Parts: sequence; C-alpha cells; structure tokens
Amino acid sequence: MEKTYQKLKNILTGRYTLIPLLTAGLLLLFSPNASAGMTIISDEETELYLQDILHPIFQAANIPFDRNKIFIVQDNSLNAFVGDGNNLFIHSGTIISAKTDDEIRGVLSHEAGHILGGHIIRYKLRLQEMQNISLASMVLAGALGAASGRGDVALAVALGSHSSLINQALAYQIQEERSADEAAVKLLEKTHRSPRGLFDFMKKIQTQNKLQGIEENPYFRTHPMSGERLAFLQQALKKSPYPAEQYGSEQLKRIQAKLYAFIKAPQQTSVKYPLSDQSIPARYAQSIAAFKNLQFHKAQQIIDNLINNEPNNPHFRELKAQILFEQGKIKEARQEFSHAVQLRPSSINFKISEAQASLELSPSSSELKSIIAQLQKALTVKPSSLGWLLLSRAYHLNKQEAEAQYAAARYTLSSTGNVQLAKKQAELAKKKSQNPQLTIKIEDLLNIIQSY
Repeated sequence: MEKTYQKLKNILTGRYTLIPLLTAGLLLLFSPNASAGMTIISDEETELYLQDILHPIFQAANIPFDRNKIFIVQDNSLNAFVGDGNNLFIHSGTIISAKTDDEIRGVLSHEAGHILGGHIIRYKLRLQEMQNISLASMVLAGALGAASGRGDVALAVALGSHSSLINQALAYQIQEERSADEAAVKLLEKTHRSPRGLFDFMKKIQTQNKLQGIEENPYFRTHPMSGERLAFLQQALKKSPYPAEQYGSEQLKRIQAKLYAFIKAPQQTSVKYPLSDQSIPARYAQSIAAFKNLQFHKAQQIIDNLINNEPNNPHFRELKAQILFEQGKIKEARQEFSHAVQLRPSSINFKISEAQASLELSPSSSELKSIIAQLQKALTVKPSSLGWLLLSRAYHLNKQEAEAQYAAARYTLSSTGNVQLAKKQAELAKKKSQNPQLTIKIEDLLNIIQSY
C-alpha cells in the first residue's frame, strides 16, 4: 500500500466546501486544504472495492466513470467530498468506521448527487457573485462613512452585509445538500439499494456533533445538516422496498483491517485484532502489524498461511512482496510483485511496485527500456509521484539526463509542491533536451509551474 504526499491544488480548487471568514473587510470562501497537501493512500484492493461500489451509481446517474478520479485521504475523520473534474475524495476514517457497505454506498451516492447536480460549477458561480456583492458593500460602507464622518457607520454597514452574506451562503449550501440527498435516494433506488446506509451515516455524524461540538466535525462543516434533511432520509427509508444490510461484506472487512493496520500503531492493531481472532481480516491485520514492528518472519508466516488459503489473491501476494522488499530480498520481492501483476494485469499500482523492485536489481540496458516503457504507460493511465520518481531514476540509469530531470520536476511538483525546485529541474531538462517532443512537454510543465 503506497502512501503519497501530494499537492492537490488543481483538483481541490472547486472542492464543495464553504468556510466563511471576515478578512480585511472581504468575505472569503475557501477550502482550507485547497493549497495544502494531503496524504493520499494508493491501494489496489481498496480502490477496487470503491470502484465496485461507485461504478453502478455513476452508471445510474449517467456520469462517466474513471477509477483514477477516486482518492483515499489518510484522515481518521468521517468525510467525503468532490472537487473539480468530478474528482471524488473519501477519508480513510469513513471507510474504517462503516458498519455496512450501504454506509459507504450512501455517502458516495450523496457525492454523486453533487456531481449530477453540477454543484461545483454552481457553487463557484455563487461564490463569485457573493464576493462581488461583498466588495460592493465595502465600497458603499466607505462612501457612507466618509459622507457622515463616522467610522462606526461604515463598520455597521460592512458587518451587516457580511453577516447577511454568510447566512445566505449557509442557507444556499443546505439547499444543495438536500438536493444531493434527493439525488442519492433516487440513485440508490435505481441500483436497487436501501437508503439505510446514508441515513445511518448522517445519524452517526449528528451523534458525533453532539458529543464533540459542530466545529470539531469536518463533515458537518462541509455538509451542513438540518432536521429536515434527516426527516427526508427517514421517510425515504420507510418507502424503500429494498432490504437494508445488517453486516459488512467480507471485502469491506478486509480493507478495513488492512487500512487500520497500516495507519494505526501495531499496539492498537493488536487490541482490535487479537491473535485469538483467526478470521482472514484479523490475520491480514496481524501480518501488517508484525511487518510494521519489523517482525518480518512472523509477518511472512501469517501472510504465507493466507496465500495457502487463497493462492490466487493478488493482494496477499503484494503484501508478501512488500515484506520481502523491506528485508532486502529484492529478487524474491520482484517475483511476488510479478505474480500479483499476472493475477491482475490491469493494476497500475502493482506494475509500479514491480518496476520499483526491478530498478533495485541493476537492470541491463534492455531491461531499463522495458521498465521505462512500463512506467510511461502507467503514468499515462494513473499519474503518481512515486511513478515519476521511479521514472526519473530509470532515465538516469539509462543516461537520459534531460528526461530524468523532466520526470524529477514532475515528481517534485506532485510530491512536495516545491515550485522553485521543480522550475530549476524543468529548466535544466530544457537545457539538456535534444528531443523536440520532450522540449514541448517541458515547456508545458513550465507553464503549469508558472500558474502556481
């Protein structure tokens, strides 16, 4: 399971989030994470699970589906949101805390409702309109203050206007949330699913709000709730002819165990998944906990037993490969990564891991060309900072320095957001480039860097 620190500025610009602040007399509405980095988890097994959940929902909504637009955010809180380009983000805490698959399905149906309603575009237009009104109110306040000779008049006009705008903004967003609820219920009905999961999730959020305070819950800040919304979902639940799930699926339990074990300390995993629990999800978590504790023999023993039970499970093979890789058993690790690729040839994550192991084995010139081609194809389908880092290294080993610096610039920009370093790397790549096509790519990258 790869964890990548990424700058997500471009795809988060239109995040459907509303945080009102009064700063320098202007109402600013922004996403607190719009220019900051988040830790994104890239895991084949979890992404496939979310794909299985989302694909039918998007089909019912007639929305083009792209698995590579699903992002798992490493965050313990309960949250999910959409951004520009129909990018969808779900917090690991939401997945781990779900009691049933229907809870995940309900949350994602709600987010699909935002996409279906065009709320991102409408929100941005509304935001611009409100900012224009806010600026006009400040001009009016200044004029009245100057005419009366009283600063308190200007302040009263400005604050009154901003208070009204904030109330309008919150009311507007609650309206959009209700609209997304209605769309979610319809989408769930089209896919023959109960709205129980969405209702249960909203109740869970409401309970947390009461226990922790509204300001402590990020989901409430981004998805303001009302009694009317809960009443609507309760009525929809009563009308639904489809049975509600009582338990989570085996697939959900496995990814919950996997995410929990990778994110939490091994001691916490041992409490939640004690050795007395010999279920597959528990043993999965126990292997990861041992791996994190550097108990490699124990970790490998547990995962080998799981592989004996399910020899064609590529995710077990991937974990074994990671355990071997960390022990420096690179050749054996590559074999396991290659086995995982054979079992799931469509997996970009597995192919990148296989390439990483291959680069550690002093590849020949012909092998390097094969690795470069594999990474180029992978990055075309699914860009990732790790992919760019590995491609930079492969180019360097192959003595293609211009290409290596270009890939390094892409890695720097996506991984650390260090614009100045990325610019230097791109400029060095342009200076070394003797390939017109590469030069065009570098110039495009420099234009992107210039926009930051």
